[in-house]
Amino acid sequence: MATTSKTVPGASPIPGARSFLSRLREGDEIARMITFLFAASVVLVTLLLVFELWRGSALPRHKFGFAFFRTSVWDPIFDQFGALPFIYGTLVTSITALLIAVPLGIGAAIFLAELAPARLSDTLEFFIDLLAAVPSVIYGLLGVFIVIPLMRLYIQPALKSTLGFLPLFQGPAYGVGFLTAGIVLAIMVIPYIISVSREVLLSVPRDQREAALSLGSTHWESTWKVVVPFARTGIMGSIFLALARALGETMAVTMVIGNTPIISASLFSPGYSIAAVIANEFTEATGDLYLQSLIELGLVLFLLTFILNGLARLLILVTSKRGSETALA
Repeated sequence: MATTSKTVPGASPIPGARSFLSRLREGDEIARMITFLFAASVVLVTLLLVFELWRGSALPRHKFGFAFFRTSVWDPIFDQFGALPFIYGTLVTSITALLIAVPLGIGAAIFLAELAPARLSDTLEFFIDLLAAVPSVIYGLLGVFIVIPLMRLYIQPALKSTLGFLPLFQGPAYGVGFLTAGIVLAIMVIPYIISVSREVLLSVPRDQREAALSLGSTHWESTWKVVVPFARTGIMGSIFLALARALGETMAVTMVIGNTPIISASLFSPGYSIAAVIANEFTEATGDLYLQSLIELGLVLFLLTFILNGLARLLILVTSKRGSETALA
């Protein structure tokens, strides 16, 4: 007698759970969770850094408040601490470095990307990458043995004799000072501007160049009026990358700025930066207030970098939006 079997369909799992289980077996969900943890760790490290700096600077925050940012007295003997000279020195040296490095860096990037032969461009780019990898203390030694003597004997006297009517170029020529630190920083950040800007310029579609040339533009006109505006957002990104490097530089600035906590309109005057004072005085800070004041300076440097990079992102966003609107129009 033949028997027939009838298969009764069982209860199927919930579609969402089955999808999750299948992704888990295939490894997609595991990979997503692992990579999410990697991405979240960046935020976690940033928050922990801010928390530690905030917690470690409780004493000066409670004693000085916002006066810590407005006063210029830095006297560990009488426990009087003000961050204004260091904020001033950091901003002046960084801005001076950008004023020197941006024209040179962008001009060199345009030459390497648009005007130089390919073999020469690749060769020079190799040396530029090597310069970007040089430790900062080497640039500091370069500043001590080459830049400072040149500034003291030739450059500062020449600037004083020709532009001495300006407050920026008055005072004795010590060799060290804001201008010297700005020049050393400019030498350090130029490779970043050149490397990033060159890659951005090379990424501009060839159609843009060919369209400009077909309308009768010269090679330079197509470069300056078409390629450079098209790559403007990336070039701005390279500038703010250089600014971030200049703000946080320690050893090279410490060796050439003069390490004097004063505020002066003259670029010849010695000064101090936030990173330099932390590096110089952290190991010899004896009291809790002294030590925590240096930690608060670290918090100030972090916030200063955060604000400037935030402004840079907004500027790049506005520039990119304006460029897209122009392209659509």
